[in-house]
Amino acid sequence: MADMFADYKQQQAKENETKSSQPSQPTPTPAAADTPAAAGTPAAAGTPAATDTPAATATATAGRNFEYLHRGAFTMLKVNLKAGEKFKAESDAMVAMSANVSVEGKLEGGVLGGLGRMLSGEKIFFQTLTAQNGPGEVYFSPAIPGDVMDIELDGTTSYTLQKDGFFAGSEGLEITTKMQNLAKGLFSGEGFFVIRVSGRGTLFVSSYGAIHPFDLSVGEEIVIDNYHLVAWPETMNYTIEKASSGWVSSLTSGEGLVCRFRGPGRVLIQTRNPTGFGAWIRQFMPVK
Repeated sequence: MADMFADYKQQQAKENETKSSQPSQPTPTPAAADTPAAAGTPAAAGTPAATDTPAATATATAGRNFEYLHRGAFTMLKVNLKAGEKFKAESDAMVAMSANVSVEGKLEGGVLGGLGRMLSGEKIFFQTLTAQNGPGEVYFSPAIPGDVMDIELDGTTSYTLQKDGFFAGSEGLEITTKMQNLAKGLFSGEGFFVIRVSGRGTLFVSSYGAIHPFDLSVGEEIVIDNYHLVAWPETMNYTIEKASSGWVSSLTSGEGLVCRFRGPGRVLIQTRNPTGFGAWIRQFMPVK
């Protein structure tokens, strides 16, 4: 029995000696893909981006004084005002503001300017907001579901906007009306009077649906349904023509007349047609 115990002890000693002579294995650490991503690093492939999560709906624009909140069909614009800075917006656009921000209605351009805006489909009065006794914040939302986009104006190029296209802008912008010729006034879908924005600053336009830009190079053309137009440079001209080669096809296709734009320039369109939506709603209205 004693010999058996001695043999066992000797065997255990040899096994311990063998283990101690082998190099120790390092403790495994989680791979980089298994650890939480550091703030500011791109999400791994197949995972939602930060802007796709409800907790990160705000999209800040670096170096600017504004950001978009809840981007999509219910976009809200947040503007950070410096002390004494003024900002203009369409009437009833303000949602919330700092306690030190004042708001007042203004008839910009006088009575004639207000009447011209009314003829173009805009509201007569604007609201002007001013940060007093320090910086302040203002939140704006359009009246209809849709998106908001910013356009930087450098004072050399003016923009033409659709009806209700103007949403907000810097104090240095001038919003007036421009009369179109007979053909465009009758058939463009925008009427005889359209909005003209000039000056220097940031212009915000709103739409029904999302806003999509078309950047056209020199000589490049694109045909756009007239009810989907949002904004385009004043230097960019367009012609009105039938959607198809013949009138029957143009009318039966549901398109009728369209606008042909020629580059260079950027045309902004809206993804939804307010006139088409109105027609869809009317079919459900009770007939008196």
